[in-house]
Amino acid sequence: MKKEFIKYQAQTSPYPLAIEISHAKGSFVYDTSNKEYLDFIAGVSANTLGHNHPKISEAIKNQVDNYTHVMVYGEFIQKPQLNVCKQLVTHLPKPLESVYLTNSGTEATEGALKLAKRVTGRSELIAAKNGYHGNTQGSMSVCGAEEQNSAFRPLLPGIKFIEFNNKVDLEKITTKTAGVILETIQGGAGFIEPKNNYLKKVKEKCEAVGALLILDEIQSGVGRTGKFYGFENYNVVPDIIVTGKGLGGGMPIGAFIASSKHMNLLKQNPKLGHITTFGGHPVIAAAAEATLTELFSSNLIVETLQKEKLIRKLLVHPLITEIRGKGLMLAAMVETSEIASKVILKCMDKGLLLFWLLFEGKAIRITPPLTISEDEIYKGCNLIIEVLNDILIDIQ
Repeated sequence: MKKEFIKYQAQTSPYPLAIEISHAKGSFVYDTSNKEYLDFIAGVSANTLGHNHPKISEAIKNQVDNYTHVMVYGEFIQKPQLNVCKQLVTHLPKPLESVYLTNSGTEATEGALKLAKRVTGRSELIAAKNGYHGNTQGSMSVCGAEEQNSAFRPLLPGIKFIEFNNKVDLEKITTKTAGVILETIQGGAGFIEPKNNYLKKVKEKCEAVGALLILDEIQSGVGRTGKFYGFENYNVVPDIIVTGKGLGGGMPIGAFIASSKHMNLLKQNPKLGHITTFGGHPVIAAAAEATLTELFSSNLIVETLQKEKLIRKLLVHPLITEIRGKGLMLAAMVETSEIASKVILKCMDKGLLLFWLLFEGKAIRITPPLTISEDEIYKGCNLIIEVLNDILIDIQ
């Protein structure tokens, strides 16, 4: 299929991995020659419960038998949509009580940015250098990586950038600011956690000037960091949450969540202030409902921290400088980007899927499904150490 893949399907990079997929189950992906790959990527943090989880598959099939798309979002009452929204709100602190479902994380970002402007009547937005919130025009505008953005300018005006974890930069947040959008844990920049109550200080500054704090939980949410949402680890409650990725258990979904008071402003002046045809699609919502039900009825969220400890214990090597991140959102840092690429590609050859991060070349992504077993963690980490040993011998 590779020739046709290159010929007919638009590419996102010069050298795609181009594994020809046959099927996937649990923590494993299989190619058309039936080679088994242990998956430490999880669809880039999207397959929360692994591949082909029986409860998600059952929910999808049942919903297809009932109905698929029937009406644009927010008009008809559709039980799968309602159940997802209710589950989300039930497990969130006040005043996060109103959910708008979208097709993806970047669409949720677009909605959140619009909502911040609508609530405050202001236009200035502040984001972090090397942040990543999606790839549509508005989301790209608040991504602080000029190498990615320069080819597509002009983007949204009125954007200022601050350095993540830099307290001094908070002075840039003023009475002109509509919203500050940050990833709870910076993803593409290298899985960088907030330090010294940084997010709490950002929220306090926002409150002082009447701006809204938007936290991007697209990757750090849905149990991946040992809490339902990552911000729960850092003593802060945002004004707006952006979520996606793992929420659908492998199906495409996003959402932005805020207070009813704020969200209701999108209903009038103008009406239809934010609209979507397929957002909250009932089949996708059924998958999300099944994902959330399984998470909240199991110990998977808490177990991410135990699994993190095991990974940190196993991945000790002279070429690994540190392990960044929290829970099962981890990045093994090595000395050079060349070493990182060698590890990723050699591990793939040996049947282990790892991946890169967007802006930090020295990082090796480790974001397996939350359902991964200890035996599978041992297997994957031992392979990484084996490959690192080979690379170390070559270097010496």
